[in-house]
Amino acid sequence: MAKIKKTHILLCAIGALLLTAVVMLGTIKRIDTWVSDRLFQRAGLTNGNILVIGIDDKALNAIGPYNTWDRHIYAKALEALNSDPAKKPAVTALDMLYTGESDPEADRHLAKAAASLGNVVTASFAELGEQVLTDQNGHMSFDNYAVLNYEEPYEDLKNVTTQGHINAQYDTDGIMRHALLYIEPGDSSSPVYSFSYEASKLYMEDKGGLNRLPKTDSYGRFYVPFTAGPGGYYDGVSISDLISGEVSPDYYAGKIVLIGPYAVGLQDAYFTPIEPASQMYGIEFHANVIESLISGNFKNDVPAALQGIILFAVTFLLLLFFTANRPVISGLTGAGALIISLAAALLMYSHAGLIIHPLWLPFGIIISYIASIVVHYVKAAAQRREITHTLERYVAPEIVSEILKDGTENLSLGGKLCNIAVLFVDVRGFTTMSERLDPEKVVFILNKYLDMASGCVDTYKGTLDKFVGDAMMAFWGAPLEMEDPVYNAVKTAKAITDGAARVSDELKNEIGEELKVGVGVHYGQAVVGNMGSERHMDYTAIGDTVNTAARLEANAPGGTVYISRAVADELEGRIKYTSLGDTVKLKGKAEGFEVLRLDEID
Repeated sequence: MAKIKKTHILLCAIGALLLTAVVMLGTIKRIDTWVSDRLFQRAGLTNGNILVIGIDDKALNAIGPYNTWDRHIYAKALEALNSDPAKKPAVTALDMLYTGESDPEADRHLAKAAASLGNVVTASFAELGEQVLTDQNGHMSFDNYAVLNYEEPYEDLKNVTTQGHINAQYDTDGIMRHALLYIEPGDSSSPVYSFSYEASKLYMEDKGGLNRLPKTDSYGRFYVPFTAGPGGYYDGVSISDLISGEVSPDYYAGKIVLIGPYAVGLQDAYFTPIEPASQMYGIEFHANVIESLISGNFKNDVPAALQGIILFAVTFLLLLFFTANRPVISGLTGAGALIISLAAALLMYSHAGLIIHPLWLPFGIIISYIASIVVHYVKAAAQRREITHTLERYVAPEIVSEILKDGTENLSLGGKLCNIAVLFVDVRGFTTMSERLDPEKVVFILNKYLDMASGCVDTYKGTLDKFVGDAMMAFWGAPLEMEDPVYNAVKTAKAITDGAARVSDELKNEIGEELKVGVGVHYGQAVVGNMGSERHMDYTAIGDTVNTAARLEANAPGGTVYISRAVADELEGRIKYTSLGDTVKLKGKAEGFEVLRLDEID
C-alpha cells in the first residue's frame, strides 16, 4: 500500500463525515427499517402458555352481531373457564372495554364471574394527543403523548379485576413495532401499565417467577420482538365454543387466556413487521408482547450517536484502504466487510439483545467503494491525459490512442522484433556554426529546424524517437503496424529537405545564416520497445537497421537524402533515385553495400 498523504487522509475524513451525516439525517431510513424487519423479525416457536380465544366469525354467526351482545355473554365465558377450579387459567385477559354501566343484572353477573375466576385483567383506554404545558416560570412546552381522556371499567368490575391500558401506536411508517408500557393519566399519582404487562405480571406471580420491566424510551415505549405472526396463538377456538362447553379445561389450565376480537368487521387489526402484508389482530399483538415480557426477551436500541461514530470510523478507514488499493482487492475486502457487518447486526440482536441499524454500515461500505472507484477513475483519467500529452510530443496522436487503448500496461519495459523504416536527419556544419554564433542564435536556429522536422514526422504519422543535439531519429511501423511505413518515411525525408530549404531562406534573411541537412533512411528488422529502467525509460528502436540509417545520414551531403536498396525495392515504381553503388563507404558495413540518392517521390 502506497504511502498516504495528509491531504488524502483529510479528504477521506471529510468524505466519511459527509456520508455519516447523510445516513444519520434519515436518508436511508425507509429501506433500513425494511431490512431491519426482514433480518430481525422472524416467526419462532411460542412457549405454548398463551392462548387466544377469539370473538370470531363463528361466534358472531352463533350469538349474533357484536353490537347486540350484552355482558352476560362474557360472564358465561368466564364461568366456563372456571367450570373446574382445579384447571382454571393462571390469567384471563379480556381485550374489550367495559366502560359505563349497562344492564345492572348483566353488570353484576360479569363482575361476579370475574371475582370468582380471579386473576382477570380488563382493559382501560386513554385518548392521547398534544397538550401545551406551562411550568411555574411560565415556560411552555408540548407533550405529544398527553392523556386527554381516560376510560376504565365500570366500578364493580374495576374493583375485582386488574386494569391495563390497551393503547397501541404505529411507527411513522404505519407499522406497529413498539408497545406502550405505561401511560400517565393526569389525575393518577402513578403510571397505568399496559394490558399485556399486567397479564404477564399476574402470570409470573402465579408461577413464582421474577417479573421484569423492559427499558423504554422517553415516551414509555419498547421494541417488541415478535414470536409469532398472524394466527400463531389462535387455534381456531371461538368464544362460542367456550360458552357451549366444547373446550376442555385441560386446554387452558394454568395458562394465559386472552379473549378478544378476531374478525375483520370488528376493526381491531394492525400491520406488524413480522408479516407486513397481513394485518395482525390486536389480541395477537398482546400475545406477542406478553411472550416477550414473560421470557425477558427485551431488545434495546444502540444509541444513534454511538452508531454514527462507528460508521464514521469504519467508512474513514475503508476510504483510506479502497482509494490506496486496486478495485479488485477493495471489492473483495468490501464484500467481506458487508457480510461481517450484517452478521454482526444479527448476532448482536439475537445474542446481546441490541438493535443496530443494519444498513448503516453496509451503505457506508458500498458508498465508500463506489467513491473509491470514482477516485481511481479520475486518477487514471488524469494519468492517461498526462501520458497522452507526453507521448504526443514524440508520437502522432493517432498512434498514442492505439498505444493506450489497452491501458498503461503497454508502457512497461520490454520490446519486440518488427520491420520498421528508420530515418535520421542532421544539420551539416552545425558544430562550426555553434562555435562562431552566440548561444541565443544557436538555440533559435536549432528550435526552428527541429520544430519543422518534427512537424514533418507528425504529418506522416511517424514515431519521433529522440533528439540528440541537432540530430533527430524517427521510425515507422511501430509501436503499431501501419500501411506503407517505408513510403511515409521517405515522404518525411523529402519534406524535411524541402522544409530545411525554406527555413534556410528565412534564417538567411533574419540572421544571415543558412541551414542544410542530410537525411538517411533504411528499412529492416529492429527491436522496438521501452528501454532503460523502471524509473527512466525511452521508447526506442535498436539494431543494425537503426545503425545503417544513421550511417546513411552521416554520409549524406546537405540537402540530400540517402536511402538503402531495401528502401528502393519497397518503393519500386514510386520513386526516382540515383544509385551510387559502393562508392560511399558506410562505417561498419561490408564492402558492396549499395547507397542510393533520392531524386523524386510521387
